[in-house]
Amino acid sequence: MTRDEILAATSMPLASPSYPKGPFRFFNREYLLIYYETDPDALRALLPEPLVPDGNRVFYEWIKMPDSTGFGDYEESGCGISALYNGTPCNYSVMMYLDDESPTSGGREIWGFPKKYGLPRLKTVQETLTGTLHYDGERVAMGTMTYKQKEIDPASVVQGMEKLNVNLKWIPDVDGTPKIAQLVGYHLKEIDLKFAYCGDARLHLIPHVNCRVADLPVRKILGASHLKADLTLPYGKVLHDYLTESK
Repeated sequence: MTRDEILAATSMPLASPSYPKGPFRFFNREYLLIYYETDPDALRALLPEPLVPDGNRVFYEWIKMPDSTGFGDYEESGCGISALYNGTPCNYSVMMYLDDESPTSGGREIWGFPKKYGLPRLKTVQETLTGTLHYDGERVAMGTMTYKQKEIDPASVVQGMEKLNVNLKWIPDVDGTPKIAQLVGYHLKEIDLKFAYCGDARLHLIPHVNCRVADLPVRKILGASHLKADLTLPYGKVLHDYLTESK
């Protein structure tokens, strides 16, 4: 294997890459999003500087991705925080759990998505949209929403999906010290919304030491949305570098 071949690689292991080059296109990507208020101290403890809270608002999500270029068919569940970056509203990803190796590795290595292995499931059970997350054989989250009762204005939904998203990318060097410590930002693009509904919802989170979704406790449910769209996940950009900032 030559130097040029090594530098042209897409991902490890080079003998059998985990994922190809992006950007990545998603077809019929389906969301259950539950919005709630949480404990402000718990939120602040999980939100990295220089991001600041935009209220005490959290979103918990289930995403079903049946057709994704390079990544295949998988599901995902996790939570994020409504925040501000230099005054700009953004969504900060706190933790994510997936059932597929390729997007787990790719998400962590490229954008810094906080991804781990878990078993999320999103399905319609009679008249109820239902999301569950199991970790190490135990159920740690369940969300339920009324099914397609009230449509949302499509333009407002697309505008929300185009909002700045932020991840904390942290990768160690060979000696265990930080090699990369960055806030990475990205915007979803080429969004083709298929449907969008809002409705009543409930969310139950169970404490687990290795799947800490309950560390942002539910204080008040604010609402929920059920979406389906085609969209593109492009590469991101570095918003803040902790290794080069002045103390």
